[in-house]
Amino acid sequence: MNGNSTATGTAEAGAGTRLLLDLGPLLIFFLAYWLTGKNIIAATGVFMAATAAAMIFSRIRVGRVSPMLWFSGVMVLGFGGLTIWLHDDTFIKIKPTIYYAMVAAILVFGLVTRRPTLKLVLGSAYPGLSERGWTLLSRNWALFFAAMAVANELVWRNSGTDFWLGYKLWGALPATLLFAAANIPMLMKNGLGSDAAEAPVPPPQ
Repeated sequence: MNGNSTATGTAEAGAGTRLLLDLGPLLIFFLAYWLTGKNIIAATGVFMAATAAAMIFSRIRVGRVSPMLWFSGVMVLGFGGLTIWLHDDTFIKIKPTIYYAMVAAILVFGLVTRRPTLKLVLGSAYPGLSERGWTLLSRNWALFFAAMAVANELVWRNSGTDFWLGYKLWGALPATLLFAAANIPMLMKNGLGSDAAEAPVPPPQ
């Protein structure tokens, strides 16, 4: 009984920690933008610091930094650094496009080569999921990320910074969470256990 309780407690803590690491820096970025009087350069610096802190926290608290967090962190620090160095917010705005496009390409590559890359990254988070389930999940997220890349390009190129940030907060973030929830019935039909609702959600970058 104690072993089961411990395992459950760890899973719950892990789910909360993942949510904090994935969404925390992004929410801090939005908050910093408004608190600095809509200074996108200053907010980007805060975003970079929050992302670095999340990676350090993950290493200390969890014992490792997940591949998704590494990937996201490197892109935030890289494009954020260019934004601050050149004082050009174009770089931080195109970062989500490149992030989405690269993730979609990686997932498609995994599908074509019949080696689902999503399973390599998130396998332990989806216990019991069949190979068909992994294939469907990879296909669905690849299509979703491709659509999000196009959407981000259309929004930032045809609107101001305020609207773009509002889209990320009230459009991209809810869309990602809703899409993840919409996949749960399919996952459960393909072998996923009762922990489906706690499955990690790729962060909306």
